[in-house]
Amino acid sequence: MSIETDRRDPDRDVEIPLPPALRKQGQLKPWVTPGMLGAAAVVVGGLLVLAGFSTGLFIVGTFIVFAVGLYVLSRAVEGRRKATDRLVTVTVTAAFLLALIPLVSVIITVIGNGVARFDATFFTSSLRGVVGEGGGAYHAIIGTLIITGLAALMSIPVGLLTAVYLVEYGKGRLARAITFFVDVMTGIPSIVAGLFAFALFALFFGPGIRLGFAGAVALSVLMIPVVVRATEEMLKIVPNELREAAYALGVPKWRTIIKVVIPTSIAGIASGVTLAIARVIGETAPLLIAVGITTGVNINPFDGRMATLPVFSYNSYAFPGVPREPFLDRAWTAALVLIIIVMLLNLLARLIARTFAPKTR
Repeated sequence: MSIETDRRDPDRDVEIPLPPALRKQGQLKPWVTPGMLGAAAVVVGGLLVLAGFSTGLFIVGTFIVFAVGLYVLSRAVEGRRKATDRLVTVTVTAAFLLALIPLVSVIITVIGNGVARFDATFFTSSLRGVVGEGGGAYHAIIGTLIITGLAALMSIPVGLLTAVYLVEYGKGRLARAITFFVDVMTGIPSIVAGLFAFALFALFFGPGIRLGFAGAVALSVLMIPVVVRATEEMLKIVPNELREAAYALGVPKWRTIIKVVIPTSIAGIASGVTLAIARVIGETAPLLIAVGITTGVNINPFDGRMATLPVFSYNSYAFPGVPREPFLDRAWTAALVLIIIVMLLNLLARLIARTFAPKTR
């Protein structure tokens, strides 16, 4: 249906003109938008060829000329409201593409440099006795999984129970204080968590101590507030009617939480926990301080240094040996493996959310 350019009063049978913004307007053809973009690129490119070509200036100039030209043409044909809509759409799309540039650049760079050593040896060998080429990051992968697993084992129960207290029981000053400190912990730099863990264990074992468990403590400090926040938000969206129905049947509050509240929100909780693990698994600064680095396999987090993928990648890139190329290749491949692990954890979070989500039918 289209808006007519006039209306009739049924009583007087007199034509009443509509406001200009509501009058029937024309519409641009579908090919006008890509054609305008191409024309803007040609014009800006031609000007930059004469003045000195620059990729960044070409992209910015093309967007400005395209946005202004499309707005002017659309306003002349379709009216002010449609032209404003087109201008906002172009701006939002450009902002989205601009945000994608760093992500795509990082992915292409890491894959391009890391695929050279993405072989079986990299996943089955350590750097024990390796000086130049060869070797792998088996010891770093094992260390990352052990330390992250310990951090999750400590953080998930603490974060889950804290969120349950804040949502179901917390009132007064104590709840406000806990919420405040959770907010503060969410924003602390990761290196502060590493210094805290190092200082804590140095009090008991002396200065210079490096333990895998210390790294797990540092990661748990970063992970707990994320788990608390994710779980708290999921518990808040559980309808109060479900709690009231359980109370009406005489079910105690603790059993209502275990049997009704948590199962209803388990999908979001599991997804939030998985994303919290993905957030801390790539931390470098706290592990560099509290755990250190080693060239061999160490599966005991309570005995000496352990290797982790973030520290392995950083150390190989920042302090390469001679020749440099094997160290740099291992650093890029370790970064690629870390990205793949984080991606798998994010996919696992989506799968868990879809599997355990309450069925609507």
